[in-house]
Amino acid sequence: MEETNLASPAQHQPPNTTGDAEITNTYSSSTGSPADDSDNSQLLIGESLIPERERKHAGTTVVTIDGLLKDPLRLKEDLKNGCGGQLWPAGLLLSRYMLEEHATDLVGKTIVEIGAGGGLVGLAVARGCQTDKPIYITDQEPMMQLMRDNISLNDLSMKVKPALLDWARPPPAEIPEHPELVLAADCVYFEPAFPLLISTLQRLLGPDTICYFCFKRRRRADLRCIKMIKKLFHVTEITKFSTCDGYNRENLFLYKIQSRQHRD
Repeated sequence: MEETNLASPAQHQPPNTTGDAEITNTYSSSTGSPADDSDNSQLLIGESLIPERERKHAGTTVVTIDGLLKDPLRLKEDLKNGCGGQLWPAGLLLSRYMLEEHATDLVGKTIVEIGAGGGLVGLAVARGCQTDKPIYITDQEPMMQLMRDNISLNDLSMKVKPALLDWARPPPAEIPEHPELVLAADCVYFEPAFPLLISTLQRLLGPDTICYFCFKRRRRADLRCIKMIKKLFHVTEITKFSTCDGYNRENLFLYKIQSRQHRD
């Protein structure tokens, strides 16, 4: 088991930035992505469309988010079914933000995580925040078993539910139609899937929904995706949180996204 802690600098990056797991900005263009399945086979995948990411070895990682999780998470990481099987810095940042800023104000809220991979953010919220409704962590079929394993590994089956959500299709009936909170970390990396991501946000974000959206800027195409999102939604960059400057130096950004019909 690989044990990590934010108190020590993460490998390959300066201290006091993303921390809590080995973070590398890497990816293999020969493996899965949210749009690699047969339903999206019409999308031609070229190396210029997928930023490279170096892989970690499969294993189990202990995550404390700099001690914010008094009861640490144990997360399986396995990239055999796609890059979502590894912990990435945007997920760690969004987890930290939720634990620091929203630990006590989520009671009564319906929560859905999209592009969850192994489920880090949803599981961190379930473990470290006060909630009283199921948290749905969602991704495509290749990630389903990993999400189930991580829910079981952390004894969170009463709080967290895995669900299949293909961005090319409407959300399944089990997911709340317009959840009050949508969580999205590192969903911006595969350019042909940008329109599918945006259509998923359009389906999920109702007048009362808030989406916390964290991404790492790797290429100019990522900025085009954010520009499209800003045209369709009300977007506010979140900058008032601990170590914000350190995260920005790593090209990590956090946004609050709301429908233009949002009711205050």
